[in-house]
Amino acid sequence: MAEQPPKASGAPGGDPRRMEVRRPIAELGARAYAIQLLTDAGIPFLVGGAYAFAHYAGIYRDTKDLDLFIRKVDADRALEVLAQNGWRTESNVHGWLHKAFWDDFLVDLIYASGNGLTVVDDDWFTHAVCAQMLGCACKVPPAEEIFWSKAFVLERERFDGHELTHLLLKAGKNFDWPRLLRRFDRYWEVLLSHLMLFRFAYPADRAIVPEWLMNELLSRASGSVQEGNWEQKLCRGRLLSHAHYEVDINEWGYEDGRAWDEQDRKRGDEKLATGHGSSLHGPH
Repeated sequence: MAEQPPKASGAPGGDPRRMEVRRPIAELGARAYAIQLLTDAGIPFLVGGAYAFAHYAGIYRDTKDLDLFIRKVDADRALEVLAQNGWRTESNVHGWLHKAFWDDFLVDLIYASGNGLTVVDDDWFTHAVCAQMLGCACKVPPAEEIFWSKAFVLERERFDGHELTHLLLKAGKNFDWPRLLRRFDRYWEVLLSHLMLFRFAYPADRAIVPEWLMNELLSRASGSVQEGNWEQKLCRGRLLSHAHYEVDINEWGYEDGRAWDEQDRKRGDEKLATGHGSSLHGPH
């Protein structure tokens, strides 16, 4: 019996063809062309998004664009290379990415996250993994950086929690857990929340997350319970969703915790920049 093609819905699954079933050949060619142009120009980049997730988790899904992660110092040059080769470009969209279009086909050059926390730095490249994508030799971001950047995506229209649990299930045994903990730093509660969801989803695989890490995070949580409420009325929800916590700021009298966090990071307060600091010792 002949092998059946995947359903045209592009729903996630284990068949690699699901990434291409809804995409015209010209679009896939444009993605490969962008990769080749930047490679030939010697500009470091990492293939992320659905392609990187499939590399680690073995789950393939349709994607409307190609996400390339790049350091800010290289992003303008990458955009210039694409523009010189016929791409229509837009720079500094929302303050954290460039966009390039080949006809209607989109490539995103991402150098930070929407909330400004997960900036693409040298460690993304130091720990990157070699892969074959769209017929090209390239690299994908480290699984830890993928987890870190997706952990703050909690929008109504997009929630990446299922990708995080699958990433832990399939790649967590090889995680550099101390490095991931350092990445979350003052946002350790976000890490703990996703690890608890993983434990709920996969009770037979809880040991993938090291016992020392769970004990450390639960100890911090216990300490924050003992500490009680912060005196300053903050809402840090806008670090998780740009739009859906505006009512708290605009109508309910909460101070914008995202703006506070940005200022606090700029001040470089060492006490609040440690893993315990931001939530065990809130502003008073």
